[in-house]
Amino acid sequence: MQIALLSTLGAALPLHAEQPAQPDTLGGGLMSRPRLTGNWFGLRDDMARKGVTLDVDLYWMPQTIMSGGTDTVGGAWGNATATLELDTGKAGLWAGGHFKLQTVSSFGHNIMQETGALVPANITWMLPSPTKTDTGVQELSYTQFFSQKFGVTVGKINSIAPTNVLHGNYYTGFQNTALNLPLAMALVPLSAYGAGAIYLPSHDLTFAAMVLDPNGTIMDNDLGNAFDDGVMALTTMDMKVKPWDLPGHQNLTLAWSNKTRNSLTQDPGNLAAFLLTTRFPRLGDPGPVLGKILAQYPGIPTSSKPLNTENRTWAAVYSFEQFLWQPKGAPDRGLGLFFSAGVSDGKANPVKASFSLGVVGKGMVPGRPDDEFGIGWARTKFSDNFVPFLRDNFSLGLQREDVVELYYDAPVTPWLSISPSLQIIFPAMSKTVGANNNFQDLSTSYIAGVRVGIRF
Repeated sequence: MQIALLSTLGAALPLHAEQPAQPDTLGGGLMSRPRLTGNWFGLRDDMARKGVTLDVDLYWMPQTIMSGGTDTVGGAWGNATATLELDTGKAGLWAGGHFKLQTVSSFGHNIMQETGALVPANITWMLPSPTKTDTGVQELSYTQFFSQKFGVTVGKINSIAPTNVLHGNYYTGFQNTALNLPLAMALVPLSAYGAGAIYLPSHDLTFAAMVLDPNGTIMDNDLGNAFDDGVMALTTMDMKVKPWDLPGHQNLTLAWSNKTRNSLTQDPGNLAAFLLTTRFPRLGDPGPVLGKILAQYPGIPTSSKPLNTENRTWAAVYSFEQFLWQPKGAPDRGLGLFFSAGVSDGKANPVKASFSLGVVGKGMVPGRPDDEFGIGWARTKFSDNFVPFLRDNFSLGLQREDVVELYYDAPVTPWLSISPSLQIIFPAMSKTVGANNNFQDLSTSYIAGVRVGIRF
């Protein structure tokens, strides 16, 4: 699985510092044009020829808990993204430059707390904030390629930008966070100020390195506070492979941070403060759920000791994508396999290990060359150090969380897609606190949903 850093650099450092390939024209008939609003009487096409592109995408995602969870309820969440890009070469300014600005807004209501899962069942529930609807800047970056082999990027960088071929595009593929991101990298921010470099010694090999502000969030735009608490450093190597003349790639990514973080190992009297103040960027906000459980334990004296801390953390992930079959002359279609395995030190990071595995088919349905489907499994193994007091006193389980997800993406037109999905979640916690402050058992959750995407 191409993970945090390469996803970041895939967006921030596109090869040759150009925008993704644009259609020859954004115009055409209503049912055939790539964007709903067309080419704006030729203005949009003219802008693209001069290196300027503007896209607005809307995604509406109603989901329902059919059984399991804390309640059989439904919610309808939505994201709107606006992306402005400038290719300085096409604009006649200078070669190799690329500016990108992307904002993300959210609307509606999600069911994150009701699923009973610690891993968000929809990654977009965290965009731009896991606690409320809002609007934030997900990316504001500048990239400069000095040659075909070397480039740098600076600015506010989107570290979860979809770049994989088979999976990881949460706007068309899997929705569950564990099937989009390797959660061993749970402490890597979703968006942060930073800088990086990419080196391509050959067509098949890519090296990249980056430093990010470890406190970065989509909603944080204060450059003055960046790197006050250290760095999050990432490095990656990605290698293209072609066994049996079928394309694939393999990836190794390492992450290290010197930010002083709250340790997972805490005195019971400090657990309330720990759950209130500690954030794990890729896990949403599990603190309130665990805090309700802690509140059921009578008479825990508040500790006067400061929270235990860790001043180093690391994680590593190996992944691959590999096509297993492709029709002749169709490089974007076929059946492929993806796999990811990650591990962390498990001291400040609640995720000790993460795994994902799945199969994705693209353009395999006769007469439907743009349809896509996938089935995937992911496991998130939690650190033994993660709230052992709650585990032992409430028999919470809290060892691992598994999910199986199936989806089918069916474009109605080039600008309109509909993607039904089904998730089966085996929650990490065996019980939780319900609405009446009574303990209730958690069982397997079945979540059905549909994603409607419109490209304006």
